[in-house]
Parts: sequence; structure tokens; C-alpha cells
Amino acid sequence: MPQELRHDVIQKIKDQKIEFIHLWFTDVLGFLKSFTMDVEELENAMIEGMGFDGSSIQGFARIEESDMIAYPDPTTLKILPWRTGGQLMATMFCDIVRPDGTPYEADPRYVLKRQLERAAKLGFTFYVGPELEYYYFKDDKGTEVLDQGTYFDQTTRDLAVDLRKDTVRALKRFGIHVEYSHHEVGPSQHEIDLRYAEALQMADNVMTYRVVVKEVAQQNGVYASFMPKPMFGEAGSGMHVHQSLFKDGRNAFYDASDPFHLSATAKSYIAGILAHARETCLVTNQWVNSYKRLVSGYEAPVYICWAHRNRSALVRVPMYKPGKENATRVELRSPDPACNPYLAFAVMLAAGLDGIEKGLTLPADVTDDVYEMSQAERDACGIGVLPGDLDEAIVEMEKSELVREALGDQVFEYILRNKKAEWINYHTRVTPYELEAYLPLL
Repeated sequence: MPQELRHDVIQKIKDQKIEFIHLWFTDVLGFLKSFTMDVEELENAMIEGMGFDGSSIQGFARIEESDMIAYPDPTTLKILPWRTGGQLMATMFCDIVRPDGTPYEADPRYVLKRQLERAAKLGFTFYVGPELEYYYFKDDKGTEVLDQGTYFDQTTRDLAVDLRKDTVRALKRFGIHVEYSHHEVGPSQHEIDLRYAEALQMADNVMTYRVVVKEVAQQNGVYASFMPKPMFGEAGSGMHVHQSLFKDGRNAFYDASDPFHLSATAKSYIAGILAHARETCLVTNQWVNSYKRLVSGYEAPVYICWAHRNRSALVRVPMYKPGKENATRVELRSPDPACNPYLAFAVMLAAGLDGIEKGLTLPADVTDDVYEMSQAERDACGIGVLPGDLDEAIVEMEKSELVREALGDQVFEYILRNKKAEWINYHTRVTPYELEAYLPLL
């Protein structure tokens, strides 16, 4: 790390009279981890790193090889947009390495970096723009909503409207560019869309976004949830991911000569996403509850096909606007906001690059509402379906060489073990539904 960069970071922190810095990283499941240090120790931490017990982190080292070192990445320095104990605080994301200085294979940031390096060798830079949906509830004990609005409703100036505006302001103070925000389909469901950025920066931004949304809600005495399907009969929360590849400063997905302005690169990329959709689903939708959202209806994309503008398809190509060549992109609609963004972006990119490298042919786009088609019609069009539950997603990923290579052996095996345990735990539970439906009858 250049000495000048270290000094610039430390000087900026001292100029703001910041006393403490939060150092952030994530475990394999995507939970944010943090430790705090005094500003006087920061320079040494950036030179030597901060040691910690990796065996206590989900998916990290076994106890006999537990020593890990966290190196703060000075390019990720942000000033927290709220005060703790009256004092401003700063944050930095960390890269995790072994004691010998080599990158740690189970660090989600490193997993994504490996795929970005693979893209770079092909001349590509990977950009993403996620749309994260979430719900506001009165508290974390139930699902009592704050409003009864629906899609794009202009509700009265209730708490939810002000919460969303305060969240946008906080994100902007964090240096995260927000395109717009709005009410979503479900009651008390909202969405804040982030302007596209390079994938590693965006994965950091997604982690920050989730913290800021929850922090602003907590400061106002309510609870924000990114649970994929918190309420029966209401819309689930997704994380639609817009993605594109740039080469030599130009959007590699754009082709002026194509009727729909899609390049051969874009078409093969989409073909790769579709070809590997079932096996990557466990990473983009990693919880039992994720599959309560991935059912037909509620605009949830369960059928493996692509379309122009058609929101019933798994992959959508937004309409091209003249003069907006750099905005050419594809949108994967299946991921949910409770995934690990580093791993999710990594497997998306791996699938797309596989399509490019193999020159996969893109099937015909779907113009009809896939939900309204009969099974015979979908079969005739070669339209498959995503896994129906966590167990099916586990089976699909377990046989995937692409996902194993993208995640690395350690992360791949850990996710499978963890998700198998989650499925058994869920599958053996007697639910309130069963008691309500069967106990009076059987």
C-alpha cells in the first residue's frame, strides 16, 4: 500500500476529528463483521494488518489454522452519517489474508476479486446496479406494517416516507449515489436504487446500504427487514441486478447494428446466465425463506428465459434509449436482498463469462406472459424453472463445476454443509400452518 495513500487517509480522519474507525468484512453467509480501533492505531493496522480468530467466523478457518489478518482497504474509507456518543466515526472494508500475506480463499471479497481478474484478462470491467427491496415493520417481533401503499404510491407524509428520505440522505453522505427511491408493491415495502458501479465497489455499497437502512429505521423506533418473503399473500423482496461489461471504455453489450442493440457478447453472456441459472440459485437465493418468494405470481421470476421489457422473464433487457449506449445492460431478476453480494456477483459474472468463452447461443426471447403459458407451451419453448426449494437448489449446486470454481473449494463446501443443515432444521419443524390446518381434523 503506498505510503502517501495511508497518510492521506489518516489525515482526512484527523481533520474530521474522528477518534474511532470501524473495520468491516463479511463472513461467507454475508453477515457484516466489525471491530473498532483508535485512530492512533490505524496506520500500523494498514501496514501490518489486524490479527483475529478466523475459526470464530462463519465459513472461515478451522481451529487448527485460525490465525487471520484483516487489512483495511483505504480506498473504501467512509465517514458515518450519524454520530455515536456525540462523535463522528469512520468505516473501512478489509481484505482478509493469511499470516504469510497470501489472500484468504474464503474471504468473500477475494472470491469476487478472482472473478473480476478473470474478466479483466478478457479485457472486461464488470458493472452492476442492484435494486434492493425491503419492508418496514413496527418491530422485529412481527409484521405490523407502517403504511398500506402499493407500487409507486404517493402516500401521505407518514413515517415510512420520511424514513426512506432520511435513508437516501444518509447514503449520499456515505458517498453512495442513489438514482431514485419509491414505494414498492407490498404494504410498507420500499426500494432504493443505487447507481451502477464497478462490482467490488457495489458489493461494498450493498453491505453499507443494508446497514444504513436498518440503522435509520432503528433510530426512528421501527424495524427494516430484507427477508425475502416476510408476509404470506404479499410481494416478496427481490434484488434485481442490472449488469454490463465494458471494454476499452465502451459498453461491450451495445451493438448499433443489432435490431435490439445487443452485441454478440451480450447475447452469449445472457445465454451463460440462463444455462447456469439453476446451479447458481443457492448463492443468489440462499435461505429457506428465499423460495417462498420464488413462486409463480407476485412478479417473482421462476421461469428460465429472457425477454425485452417482459418482467415475467428471469432475465430482462431494458429498452434502449437513443444516445444512452453505455446504459445497455441485462437485468437478472431472481436474486434477493438477503444474499451475500460478493458471492452473488461472482457467480453471475462466472456464468456470463462462461457463455462468452463458449460462444453459447441465446435462445429466442419470450414475448408472452410466461405465467399464463401452459406447461406444454413452456416445454415447447425450452423454458426451464428455478429450484422450487432450498433442498433442490442444494442438489443443483452440488454438481456444479462452474460454481465450485467461482467460489473456490472451501466456500463451496461450507455453503453446502451450512445449507444442508438449514434444510434439515426447517424440514423437520412442525409449522403453525400444520397445527392450524391438521390438528383439529386429525
